[in-house]
Amino acid sequence: MAATTTLNLLKCGQLKLFPAAPHIIKHSHNNITRTVSNCRSLYSCSRRNSYPLPLYPPHVRSFASSSVLWQDAASYRSELSKCKKIVIKLGSAVLTRGDECGLALGRLASIIEQVAELQNAGYEMMVVTSGAVAFGKLRLRQEVLLSQSMRETLSNRADNKGQIMLEPRACAAAGQSGLMALYEAMFSQYGVTTAQVLVTKPDFYHDYTRNNLRGTINELVQMNIIPIINANDVVAPPPEKDKDLQGVISIKDNDSLAARVAVEMGAHLLIMLSDVNGIYTGPPGAEGSLLLHTFYPGDSTNIVYGAKSRVGLGGMESKVKAAQWALDRGTSVVIANGMTLDSTILKTVQGRKIGTFFTGAKPTGIPIEVQAMNARDGGRDLLALTADQRADIINRLAELLIERQDKILSENKKDLELSRRQGDLTPPMLARLSLSPTKLRSLSDGLRQIAASSHNNVGRIVKKTKIADGMELTQETVPIGVLLVIFESRPDALPQVAALAISSANGLLLKGGKEAANSNAYLHSLVQEALSIHAPKDAVQLVETREEVNDLLELDDLIDLVIPRGSNELVRKIQNESKGIPVLGHSEGICHVFIDKAADPQMAIKLVRDSKCDYPAACNAMETLLIHQDHRHTKLFEDILDMLKAEHVKFHPGPRLAKSLKFGPSEAQSMHVEYSGLECAVEVVDDVDEAIHHINKHGSSHTDSIVTEDQETAERFLHGVDSACVFHNSSTRFADGYRFGLGAEVGISTSRIHARGPVGVEGLLTTKWILRGAGDGVQDFAEGGLKKFIHEELY
Repeated sequence: MAATTTLNLLKCGQLKLFPAAPHIIKHSHNNITRTVSNCRSLYSCSRRNSYPLPLYPPHVRSFASSSVLWQDAASYRSELSKCKKIVIKLGSAVLTRGDECGLALGRLASIIEQVAELQNAGYEMMVVTSGAVAFGKLRLRQEVLLSQSMRETLSNRADNKGQIMLEPRACAAAGQSGLMALYEAMFSQYGVTTAQVLVTKPDFYHDYTRNNLRGTINELVQMNIIPIINANDVVAPPPEKDKDLQGVISIKDNDSLAARVAVEMGAHLLIMLSDVNGIYTGPPGAEGSLLLHTFYPGDSTNIVYGAKSRVGLGGMESKVKAAQWALDRGTSVVIANGMTLDSTILKTVQGRKIGTFFTGAKPTGIPIEVQAMNARDGGRDLLALTADQRADIINRLAELLIERQDKILSENKKDLELSRRQGDLTPPMLARLSLSPTKLRSLSDGLRQIAASSHNNVGRIVKKTKIADGMELTQETVPIGVLLVIFESRPDALPQVAALAISSANGLLLKGGKEAANSNAYLHSLVQEALSIHAPKDAVQLVETREEVNDLLELDDLIDLVIPRGSNELVRKIQNESKGIPVLGHSEGICHVFIDKAADPQMAIKLVRDSKCDYPAACNAMETLLIHQDHRHTKLFEDILDMLKAEHVKFHPGPRLAKSLKFGPSEAQSMHVEYSGLECAVEVVDDVDEAIHHINKHGSSHTDSIVTEDQETAERFLHGVDSACVFHNSSTRFADGYRFGLGAEVGISTSRIHARGPVGVEGLLTTKWILRGAGDGVQDFAEGGLKKFIHEELY
């Protein structure tokens, strides 16, 4: 049946098949191939990131109704990555140039490259397109201008803007072939074949014609051909009021056409590309209008629609109605901006936070944008408190950690048991996840230190200058704004960071890992209980919605600083993906201990043991031991190795040491490894200068220590090693906010600006300038003016 339908449509001209082979392509527009090549180069240069896509094998290409992967639409964005059958709807505003005459070829090239990439990865793609009228308008306007006399040119076929008025059906007739030729040429650059499918409203009114259409598109998709579907505007009647009285949407524009095609074909996802970023609470650009990243149809009463698109028949209201209709019938829908060359389609398919995602699942949490705004307001409320009031909140939190210890450990036990059953955490991560009475007491003591120092944080005068008589300039400390702290397997980080944020009057968003969900939820409830003494609970918020980290990193207008605490992979990912928000942190903790030739043997053994074995999973634990060459054949060298063996530390000799060992453990694969366990590398060096060179080359600029009784050698090491923390005769484990007297830390930074090393309250503050004058203007200080600069430093 499907084969017969395809043949009939080919005969009557409703279906045109375009092969992908470039040598077969022939059409009347000689400049299209050159234009396609230019556009493809333009788009390829503009793409900054690569978005890997799952590759579907040929045997899953069946498009029968039984191949639908789910009956219901996706409830969450993360499920969009499972979508295989996808309809892309290209609106008139996306395809049409600003003068509404001709196509925006750069945007079209961007869209086609993304669709072709998905098609070649095994997705089943369909395109519902506009643009025939605009393409035809360009051609017909030139013909009219050439054929008219001067008088006709000045008097006829012109609107009040002086534009030639053309009948849309005639434009569609003239533009349809050119539009499809353009699609053909562009897709052929990627080895993709396309076919034209023209439809009219009556095609959907009868089972017979609807089944024929469905069978034709099914067959095209099975042959790895992309159907290019468009309403036949040549014979289309004027738009009429929607007659959706029996649950069947009327085909009155390409929005409703795309929804109908998506549902008829059992598509998993419909991406409707528009000229705005998605659905807003009001007309885009209007004051107070906010973008809705997730749209639940039950909340549609809060939406106010603006005017229709500048071109085409639809507007945002028609898109929403069409999207809701498709959603109710099991097709996921995203409305996104197709005007940008930013891989919108690929990001949407990956489940990224692009445009507005329609969901039938009623949102259970507060949207992250609202949480961020509430956190900023809460931070300002904290700033309005006195230092004593902020200290009261932190002291109360310290008390709660002890008073509610049993409940905290009970919730933590749930997380530990679940993680052990699932087996998805490494031993170091399990160690970080675990809480104990000792940890809670230490945590409580640290919070009291923060409370005691709260009087010296916000509003502290850094500098005071007398500019001139009657003018005084002051530089004072102020909070940064809104902090986003992302942490894994570290529930103890939550009260630490919360206390630091409260002390510095910063709003705070906390994003913890699912492995610590129970611990984090209860600890956050304690933070809110403590806040309720003097401040709103919104100042510190736990992000519990299903937000992906990369989506949070796009909120650069709401978040001022990101602080990751977790695995190297997490920190590196955040550092790479955060484009607009500064990141404070370190990705690795490759710490060294150097045993100099003048080291005290007993001290050396003690510090190596402490640096490696006290808490091997910590980022400040020793990962590489460097030993002066003079110790290579001494008792100290043997004693250190024996101690490591006794502590069950597996060690790997470096390249130089391995050459001198006849028998021994396997050589270290790299000297740039963070083992995060009872494992380390051992290497010999000639002197302190070689040790410095090794650390600066292989280290991570975290923490490094020298053991020596030679003060001159120690000073050379302390000033030569380029790390955030450099120690003499001390364990690397001292690189910690609590041990530094900071009370606690939000993390350890190895960056070169703002804050370095363990970051306490000081790293969460910035400054502002306050100038107090007496009606002074800059003209008063001009040559011959009444006043002169003094610039006297007062503080």
